[in-house]
Amino acid sequence: MADISRFIAPGVRARKVYHVAAGEPAVKLDAMESPYRLPMELRDRWLYALRDVALNRYPSPEQYERVKARLAREAGLAPHTGIVLGNGSDEILQNIVLALDEGVTVVAPTPTFVMYEQIAAILGRRFVGVPLKEGFALDVPALQDALARHAPALLFLAYPNNPTGTLYPSDAMRALLEVDEAAIVVDEAYYPFAQASLMGMVADRPRLLVVRTLSKQGLAGLRFGWLAADHAWTDELEKVRLPYNVSVVTAASVEFALDYADVFADQAARIRAERSRLYEALRTQVTVWPSEANFLLFRPPVPGRAGDIHARLKGAGILIKNLAASGGALDGCLRVTVGTPAENDAFLAALARAL
Repeated sequence: MADISRFIAPGVRARKVYHVAAGEPAVKLDAMESPYRLPMELRDRWLYALRDVALNRYPSPEQYERVKARLAREAGLAPHTGIVLGNGSDEILQNIVLALDEGVTVVAPTPTFVMYEQIAAILGRRFVGVPLKEGFALDVPALQDALARHAPALLFLAYPNNPTGTLYPSDAMRALLEVDEAAIVVDEAYYPFAQASLMGMVADRPRLLVVRTLSKQGLAGLRFGWLAADHAWTDELEKVRLPYNVSVVTAASVEFALDYADVFADQAARIRAERSRLYEALRTQVTVWPSEANFLLFRPPVPGRAGDIHARLKGAGILIKNLAASGGALDGCLRVTVGTPAENDAFLAALARAL
């Protein structure tokens, strides 16, 4: 094979491809997706809403502005707030780091969403992880110290955190917002399940950027995310955003979904109820951490069993996430997405057999 390594950036060569499990198991509980498809009556309405979408044309600025206005209204944003649309929230996170000056540092409490570090590494920015405390609690003094010592450009905070499900206390978040050393990106991917947000603080804090996605609400296939921040940020991020990054089908589908926000809110409420039931059931079998997201992190009672249990569940047609290889605080841990009542029952029965 030809040696092309000299053409590839060191940050890219050092990383592995983000692994996505192949196949379609009977019960898929590995990717924090909603278990609920669009109700049948809404599918027909959705398809009808797409009938006039001009697939031969690029998305128009007017269509993007309509979507932004709807999002701003639904989130209760101040009129002067800037909004950027993305092909999934991952693209927005990448564009934020891409817009930063070369050689800057990015900080995040760890363990957290793996893409923060991956994006920073691929783009040649330095990443500094600040370990969470026992029980995955936020270590505010350690973060404040890291911000002072490393003078980072950016602090990523997943709220709630992935993969732990932890919703950091509001006083801790406010303390970090008062620090002057960095801009702060609050990733609210799991907002529908936590129902806690810093979105209302964007108007008064020019260093605060809040990112959301529709993926966890049952629209993961659309690949749509958005950011709210001061125009000083969004004007620069628009320069990084590729033209037409959100398709005409996605934009029209987002407008449709916002018309039926109550349907997705009801699905999120059902997932929250199942999360509580699943948590109580798991407590009798494994070490499980409280979660304000749509998943639960747990550790089997016998060390070294995570891989075996993951394989046994997969053999039973149930796919969850094996985080044991991450090491550190996640050593021996598995993560399960909250599914439908029937899916959760199937998982619990299979887990009991595997244990």
